[in-house]
Amino acid sequence: MIYHLVPLDDWLHEPDRPYAPASLATDGFVHCSPDEAVTLAVANAFYRQVAGPLMVLLIDEDALDAEVRWEAADPAPPPGVSDSTRFPHVYGRVNRSAVAGMLEVRRGPDGSAEALALWS
Repeated sequence: MIYHLVPLDDWLHEPDRPYAPASLATDGFVHCSPDEAVTLAVANAFYRQVAGPLMVLLIDEDALDAEVRWEAADPAPPPGVSDSTRFPHVYGRVNRSAVAGMLEVRRGPDGSAEALALWS
């Protein structure tokens, strides 16, 4: 599984279409993380101010219609993540059938990501 952070409202928008976040248009790919620890570091670095529920899509890499490339962070990984970490980048829309599950980011009072939990 690869992990993708998404505000719940963004995931629920256009549920009958493949998922295409803004990064697909701006960066050419969908940003993903390789594991839970890196996902939490990314959430703390880039999603702390996101209002509402913050979700993690569990994407079955083998079920994707789009190509996945494992690449270095550019320009650098978030704090606490090794420079040698490779990130899965999805070069195309995420077909919803590849999403095997979803977790919720549990946040502290300051918005920091503390854990991933089953979405209820």
